[in-house]
Amino acid sequence: MIGDRPRIGITTSLNEGEQRLDRRYVTAVERAGGLPVIIPMTDSTALLRRIAEGLDGLVVPGGPAITIGLVGSLPDDLPDVLMVRTRSDTTILEAVLAAHRPVLGICYGMQLINAISGGTIYADVQKQVEGTQAHSEKRGATDHPVGVEPGSVLARTIRPGMSVNTYHIQAIASIGEGLTATAFAPDGVIEAVESSDGQIVGVQFHPEKMGDNGMALFSHLVERALDTKKLRA
Repeated sequence: MIGDRPRIGITTSLNEGEQRLDRRYVTAVERAGGLPVIIPMTDSTALLRRIAEGLDGLVVPGGPAITIGLVGSLPDDLPDVLMVRTRSDTTILEAVLAAHRPVLGICYGMQLINAISGGTIYADVQKQVEGTQAHSEKRGATDHPVGVEPGSVLARTIRPGMSVNTYHIQAIASIGEGLTATAFAPDGVIEAVESSDGQIVGVQFHPEKMGDNGMALFSHLVERALDTKKLRA
């Protein structure tokens, strides 16, 4: 039944005053058994915290540049995130985490989770770390395999040696408190972080664009969200 589905919030991007969301995020949450809830972008902390109370889980999708904990200067081909989005995303994310509900961070979402946990991020990892390959399609990057730490959520949700897409210029420089890196690109770039209890999973790639190969990450989120929903019932 629809009413039994856990409510999964999804934050959005902001472009010229319009909130936007790739429909593939909604489809993935729905396919995984969740009830997608699009989060309004607002400066009202009280409103966002009230919204968070009604959620069983959260997806923070991809987006522009992270400036919290930034190492270096942003390149010209990477737009800065608007502060209204930073404030809104941070507020809803912190509220959901404080309520001990599961979160899936994707690309920008992973980087934001790491940043608010005290981690740092390279402004342009390709230029700042010797030996790093291009990780942005705009710069000629293509899919690449990831090495995954045994026993991690990633080890249970993606196939061994599976290739993932790559759409980022920034990358994690240092890991935030309470997080562990659990997947790496061949050049050493961090491709995933997790909390020890599995409440937080962040991936640098975009599973919503990977069809069936990316669905297990959304299924894991919805399963965890359903567990927390049952505990509160």
